[in-house]
Amino acid sequence: MKDDNRIRSFDAFYGYYLSEHQNRTCRVLHFTGTLLVFVFSFLALYLSETYLWWFVPVMGYGFAWVGHFFYEKNKPATFKYPLWSLASDFRMFFELLIGKISFDGQRDKA
Repeated sequence: MKDDNRIRSFDAFYGYYLSEHQNRTCRVLHFTGTLLVFVFSFLALYLSETYLWWFVPVMGYGFAWVGHFFYEKNKPATFKYPLWSLASDFRMFFELLIGKISFDGQRDKA
């Protein structure tokens, strides 16, 4: 059976993604987790320590899911849209970093 409610474009999904990340603490946790993904990826490559790769998904998903379950009180989009959710997480990270969107979750100009 075809799911007619599925989002069909990345731009439409990103608007939905931001609406699911309105809570400041949730955004801070996402930002922190994504930053740690970059840190552990760099360290794993630089130090040639393969065990450090285990921390990458733990940091990325761990911080994000705490944000969703305890602060945002919603289900992470990862469960239905895994690739778009991952891409959106990186996009949100960089947009937060450069100040295009805010941590306070007010309506963002995506």
